[in-house]
Amino acid sequence: MAEEATKVGNVSRSRYEQIVAELRQVVEQQSQGSFTIGDRALEIEPMREQGGQHAAPGQELFTVRETLFRLAEDIGLSFKTVEGARWAASRWPEERRQAGVPFRVHRILGKIENEAERFATIAKPPAGKTRWTVDEANRKVGRQVERPASPQEKITAIHALARDEEVAARVTTDFLKRPTVAEKVPAAEKARVVEEFTRDETVAATAATSLLRRPDIAFKAMSDDTARSQVNHAQVERSRQARDTFDRTSPVAPAVRHLDRTAEFLDLVTACHAFIAAAGRTVPSLRDRTLADDERTIVHQNIAKVRATLDWIETAVDTGKVDVDDELARLLRGE
Repeated sequence: MAEEATKVGNVSRSRYEQIVAELRQVVEQQSQGSFTIGDRALEIEPMREQGGQHAAPGQELFTVRETLFRLAEDIGLSFKTVEGARWAASRWPEERRQAGVPFRVHRILGKIENEAERFATIAKPPAGKTRWTVDEANRKVGRQVERPASPQEKITAIHALARDEEVAARVTTDFLKRPTVAEKVPAAEKARVVEEFTRDETVAATAATSLLRRPDIAFKAMSDDTARSQVNHAQVERSRQARDTFDRTSPVAPAVRHLDRTAEFLDLVTACHAFIAAAGRTVPSLRDRTLADDERTIVHQNIAKVRATLDWIETAVDTGKVDVDDELARLLRGE
């Protein structure tokens, strides 16, 4: 067990250290080779200024690109490799190159625009580190790392992988199916996500219907004056549209309209009788009973609504006008 604990992969710790030392020499040779390629490409095509600064990779003049393409083909490398090596060599004069620091790290830190800062940075590894790594170099210049460590780096990596809309949609769906993930999303963010998902009217209608079938949700939704008003308005509008369709298309519509008037008259008389009967049963029960102040306030508020409603009914019966004025509408809403 002790021997296994000291192993790295399939080799002993001491053998691993030998391999690391050997490969560091190989990497150093590769770095020197990459800089040599960059120096020779720089000799053939020196850096040229565009807009007050040296052109970055991908922004070279056409003639320069043609020369670098030819060089790349003649030495058996890709144009991108030669172009990147040339640019890195231009950012790191030979006396500023750090032995033991891979060429790739030099190329990444070459993005630091200020020359003095660039030279000082590569000479001093990050705090707590003995040498520069590719990830540490990427962190320094604000690029995505290969092995995310902090929560923000992991978030950035996920965003990078989910740039494709289809992938992003699938990942979002999978994440939201995890209860522990959904629980950690703040309520305000959940509401915003739901709003985004329900921009499509068909989706919104399906979601609203499903939610309103839950009694607790329906109760809370109808406690909101605006939501309740919109639902009532929708019901009235739906009935009006259905009636309009019937009036336009049904051959029996004229006869039914006469019957409707009779039915509406009976409904109105029945509503009045029901109110009178209910009051007749309830009011006598208040004998010798004194209501509390808040109870009397509520009753008086409702009496005011009843009076206003009766006035509305009387106006409708006498004039045929059923519009609700703003004051009555606010009173009926309890405002």
